[in-house]
Amino acid sequence: MNKQLPDELIFLQNRNAVQKKTNARLDGKISLISGSTSGVGLSAVRALAAAGSDIVMLCRNPNKGAVVKNEIENLHHVKVDVITADFSRLEEVRKATSRIIQAYPRIDILVNSAGMHSTTRQVSAEGFELVFCVNHLAQFLLTYSLLELLISSKNARIIQVSSEGHRFGGLDRSDLHWERRFYTGLRGYGASKTAQMLTTWKFAQILHGSGSVINAIHPGDVRTNIGNNNGPAYRWFLHHVTWRMLKDVSISGEAIHYIAAAPEMAQVNGKFFHLTFEETPAKQALDPVAIQAMWEISKRLTGLPL
Repeated sequence: MNKQLPDELIFLQNRNAVQKKTNARLDGKISLISGSTSGVGLSAVRALAAAGSDIVMLCRNPNKGAVVKNEIENLHHVKVDVITADFSRLEEVRKATSRIIQAYPRIDILVNSAGMHSTTRQVSAEGFELVFCVNHLAQFLLTYSLLELLISSKNARIIQVSSEGHRFGGLDRSDLHWERRFYTGLRGYGASKTAQMLTTWKFAQILHGSGSVINAIHPGDVRTNIGNNNGPAYRWFLHHVTWRMLKDVSISGEAIHYIAAAPEMAQVNGKFFHLTFEETPAKQALDPVAIQAMWEISKRLTGLPL
């Protein structure tokens, strides 16, 4: 009999498992994807467009967005819209959200895949620790602001591209921006992903009974350019050493397609998946007191009504 690995290590089994897939189509659906010009976001764009979904790309670089738009429209003959927003600036997220609300009567699929990793503490123009802002606050603001559009879809699916990195911990609600503690890249990244997951469960409570669902997913150990904003030594190690141990990013798109389209996932709400296998998150990402506290803090920091 095979001994079951503890919750903290089950990802070692799931990372090498044969993943679930679906042939379910998404014709007529509208998918909004952030971080959509590279990495996991671009893989999601390609997978969902291949299934027939129209695409709304939310990205920082309009020139890169135009290239992807041309590729997807020519290959899959779906509609692709490009909306620009820098997730390090919440004001740009607000403007993009307003444009989306004006242009679309509903959103069927939301994939929050924009993200970054920094080896050093950086502060955004609005005063937030940068990784926390991009990986959590901007996505929280986007999702909260679009809830009515998502609920109006009746069966929308929200996918939070999270990470096993939430297990690194690092979240301290009294020092969210690392003003008093020594910053490390892993802990800063873990803090942002823990905050993201805590608010995911609150979103799940709000969506319960609406027909729409939200789930978090680790997108696999894949080759992306996350971390390219760091120094030359980090970038060299990433591309010449780390990448050799990682898989092609297409597995992320396949997993996101499964979570977004598979009929058996239609009523699954408030869960965490390693690709397509459900896992139990770390304890700090499940604490009910932390869930409510992080929800209220996130609303306050993003300027939403309390």
